[in-house]
Amino acid sequence: MFKILDLYIIKKYLSTFFFTMVLITMIAMSIHYFELIDKFLNADLTWKQIMFDYFIHFIPWINGLLWPLFSLLSVIFFTSRMAKNSEVISILSSKITYNRFLQPFLITATFLAILLWIGNNYIIPKSNRLKNEFEAEYIRKSSKSSLNFNIHFYLNKDEKIYLRTYSVNDSSGNTFRLERFKEDKLVYVLKANSISYLKETGKWRLVNWEKREIDDLKESLVLGPTSPIDTMLNLDPGDFIRFKKQMEMMNTTDLREFLRNEQDRGIDSGKKYEIELYRRTADPFTIIILTLLGVSVASRKVRGGMGLHLAVGIILGAVFVILSKFSATFSSNLSLPPLLGVWIPNLVFSAVAYYLYRTAQK
Repeated sequence: MFKILDLYIIKKYLSTFFFTMVLITMIAMSIHYFELIDKFLNADLTWKQIMFDYFIHFIPWINGLLWPLFSLLSVIFFTSRMAKNSEVISILSSKITYNRFLQPFLITATFLAILLWIGNNYIIPKSNRLKNEFEAEYIRKSSKSSLNFNIHFYLNKDEKIYLRTYSVNDSSGNTFRLERFKEDKLVYVLKANSISYLKETGKWRLVNWEKREIDDLKESLVLGPTSPIDTMLNLDPGDFIRFKKQMEMMNTTDLREFLRNEQDRGIDSGKKYEIELYRRTADPFTIIILTLLGVSVASRKVRGGMGLHLAVGIILGAVFVILSKFSATFSSNLSLPPLLGVWIPNLVFSAVAYYLYRTAQK
């Protein structure tokens, strides 16, 4: 059962956290709005479209990024006030151990971490899809691209396709070639001068096609009739479209499946998809680490009080963000494994938090 001290600290933590969240979110929205106001006007968007088609989905995205920093600032803010008012000294003087004093902080941090984990994995990606599609349509058209020329990729580990050109406007392409392999040997080739997607049936229509089957030294060739044929392929028009932030638009289940399919098809999506996958679990743990760090810093009554504590908190938050960006960049462009790159900031700050905890005023 929670005691009065637990409820007091949990209430303080949550109220300060959500106040900080609302305040900074409003500031971020205002700054972002004035950055994009020219593009909103050029696109002739209504206020309703801007608010309910874009900014309603911008809010989960910005909060998903900043919740760990919100937790650090809110913990330092209200714990520093408790220290200034001698509440921490009174609590510790009443034979309550420092570990017992930390319990409600860690319980609240765990609760927020669980919320962030659920949001990162299943809620925010759905919102990001709508946000990114809006941006691609009205704000940054370069954020959406398509594969148009000399396209190579695998349908599965044994089938590879090639298209000289492809048009996303009518889902059609020219100079199509499908190759099938068995034990690394070419056994089947299907060619067509042109190919187009039939939305009604989900099939692809091949025009002027030919089929070649290879069995060691034997080979058979079938020239297609003048009439086209419709066939099923493990291929969809959406496979030719790429968003710059496509990994943010998938929930974790879809992201894992996408990574498996891309690897089977032989498409190199880079490490950014793996970084996004691991980040979704690392960020919730960051809340717990920064909470411990914030309590250890702010529970000490020092000259300078809240101002000094907030300055320390802002500096630590800035260092954490910089370290996160550096490690993510090294993972994307160098040989640093994505899992390690994502968790390096947490590992470093875990050591810092443990040191501050050991030296905290008890």
